[in-house]
Amino acid sequence: MTATRSETAEAAADSCRVRSVLDRIGDKWSIYVVDRLGGGPRRFSELHRGIDGITARMLTVTLRGLERDGIVSRTLHAAVPPRVDYQLTPLGETLLQTIGQLVAWADAHIGEIEEARADYDARSCPPPCGEEQAS
Repeated sequence: MTATRSETAEAAADSCRVRSVLDRIGDKWSIYVVDRLGGGPRRFSELHRGIDGITARMLTVTLRGLERDGIVSRTLHAAVPPRVDYQLTPLGETLLQTIGQLVAWADAHIGEIEEARADYDARSCPPPCGEEQAS
């Protein structure tokens, strides 16, 4: 049976919507944020210190996107100075196990990946003229 134009357009629209979600949750900073929030609510400064290499601006952008998608909630506490906590929503909690598996996989295989990179680089990047590669 051949798909109608309407069914094809609907499938394309669904694919686009799914891709936009995957773009958000598959982003390297989002993965780190969700993983860190898996341990409970965190303040901005705790997240910033706990995610090596992220800038304050990128953390802000990432948190806003995750909040917009319903994965993270932001709670403003009436205090001086004001205190803001971030935590996973129930929807975000459903993502935690999957992201946790991905982070655990990367941690378990980092040595193999680094070896593969070194092998690839050695094959792909010959030494400069006149230098011999140590064997």
